[in-house]
Amino acid sequence: MKPELERILSRVQKPARYTGGEYGSTVKNEGVSCRVALCFPDTYEIGMSNLGLRILYGVLNAMDGVWCQRVFAPWTDMEEEMRKAGIPLYALESGDGIADFDIIGFSLGYEMAYSNVLNMLDLAGLPVRSEDRKDLRPLVVAGGTCVFNPEPLADFVDVFLPGEGEDVLPYLVERYRAAKRDGLSKEAFLLSLSQEEGFYIPSLYEHVYHEDGTLSEIRPLNGAPAQVNKRIVHDMDRALYPEKTIVPSTEIVHDRVMLELFRGCVRGCRFCQAGYVYRPVRSRSPELLIKQGIGALSASGYQEISLASLSTSDYRPLGDLCDGLLSWCEPRNASLSLPSLRADNFSMELMRRVQRVRKSGLTFAPEAGTQRLRDAINKNVTEEDLLRTCRTAFSGGWSQVKLYFMLGLPTETDEDVLGIADLAFKVLKTFYDASPVRNRGVRITVSTALFVPKPHTPFQWEAQDTREEFERKIALLRSAMRSKSISYSWHDPDTSLLEAVLARGDRRVGKVIETAWRRGAKFDAWEEHFSPERWKDAFAACGLDPAFYANRVRFKDELLPWSSISSGVRTEYLWREREQAYRSEITPDCRRQCTGCGADRLYTEGKCDE
Repeated sequence: MKPELERILSRVQKPARYTGGEYGSTVKNEGVSCRVALCFPDTYEIGMSNLGLRILYGVLNAMDGVWCQRVFAPWTDMEEEMRKAGIPLYALESGDGIADFDIIGFSLGYEMAYSNVLNMLDLAGLPVRSEDRKDLRPLVVAGGTCVFNPEPLADFVDVFLPGEGEDVLPYLVERYRAAKRDGLSKEAFLLSLSQEEGFYIPSLYEHVYHEDGTLSEIRPLNGAPAQVNKRIVHDMDRALYPEKTIVPSTEIVHDRVMLELFRGCVRGCRFCQAGYVYRPVRSRSPELLIKQGIGALSASGYQEISLASLSTSDYRPLGDLCDGLLSWCEPRNASLSLPSLRADNFSMELMRRVQRVRKSGLTFAPEAGTQRLRDAINKNVTEEDLLRTCRTAFSGGWSQVKLYFMLGLPTETDEDVLGIADLAFKVLKTFYDASPVRNRGVRITVSTALFVPKPHTPFQWEAQDTREEFERKIALLRSAMRSKSISYSWHDPDTSLLEAVLARGDRRVGKVIETAWRRGAKFDAWEEHFSPERWKDAFAACGLDPAFYANRVRFKDELLPWSSISSGVRTEYLWREREQAYRSEITPDCRRQCTGCGADRLYTEGKCDE
């Protein structure tokens, strides 16, 4: 550790965040021709819980001559000490400032981290705007779910990578190394890269607006393609899974092994961005997953493994997988955990086996309080499914259930809002009817997120409820929750409003982000640092109205800011799904019937796994 860094660590919270040197981290002292700073724009505890970051770390460090190092956003106390001492943002593995690296890559999974991206660039001693970074080094790139609408960060990032990093990042690194050897300028490199599939270069697109503020035209420049297609990993069994990975030296949010079963989702919930942009569905074989899970537990010393995917209970060989893992875990007192379950394919037998080592509550996400609205969002779960599952669980001795819902969904009425309370009471009554341990009491936790319309979903055209309407609906639901056995929590409307603006913002929103950051915005995902007034003032200073982005319905023929990016799903399909939502018509899942979304075009053989 460098002496100047060692001097300040005694003055900050959780200094282990900033020291590096963890078991399993990669150090390369010779033969390195390309250094990559893999940046996560939030704290160490959150970033180290991200499986994608661990995968990319492993993929890049497996390349000869490439050294990938980790960078996290320092908490405000550490940032203050670093700025006082003149210590630039550095990578954990070497302690070197990232301004001297070849490539700086940001992982963007949440829009509320955008201000941290600018803050990290500034703390590194770099200009935040792409046009002010003239040289090829460092090249600033970004990937993750958020880059399916890259425009709010278009002024700050050189290259966006829509799609899956294992496929596109190694190729980018090789292209960069060749450009570096050949002495290409940044401009020449970006121009050549734009001709390759999977790279969106924002400087090669000009956005033109109508007088009403909507987009008139997106003009590709210098031969750039009109639309950039995402790249995907075709064979998940051949994709790297980091069995030997970094063991954090301090507690993190998800302090366990995470095992990814498959990518994509067969369900098609109409509000879910990940369910669309990660299509088509691609699975790992259960035999490989068992081997990888046992290998990861053995290498790390963790005592818990969690199965990760968008809908884990939809993995067809889930029972065989759990049997294989549990046969190793149970004798060693290691636990296997499942995330939020679907009520329509819940297995009590499986849950009894899974929770033999450590029993916890159950979690379900009905999303809406009435069947009409669940059909409108294509949730494909009935009240009967949920109550039958709860009855089975309660009769088996469970007494804690978490229920996740969403407020503000398209077509929602007050009847739908009150239906959430009604459904929670029906679950409570089911406990008293079915549980053999009624004297121990029951705990039902109801949580409501607030609907945020996201790009590349059937609801990308929808208006978000206003702050006042959200507050009215929250108050309405609170007034209907009258049992002490039911607790209710909800998301903050101001945060959800800004998330909607950043999710569907155009290129002009970039100046709002920069203005808010220069006025102190950072860690906006954290309640203690988020200031709605700061962002409101930034919008006013830039002459933009957040309601234009959040609370306005888009028309079918409106040109959307993210039209230059293709997720593989046809826009016509998304619009048809929107129309079906207004008729409360469901679309069957992909296993029962291919619905023609278009994502199968990304497979050379023209079909999805399911």
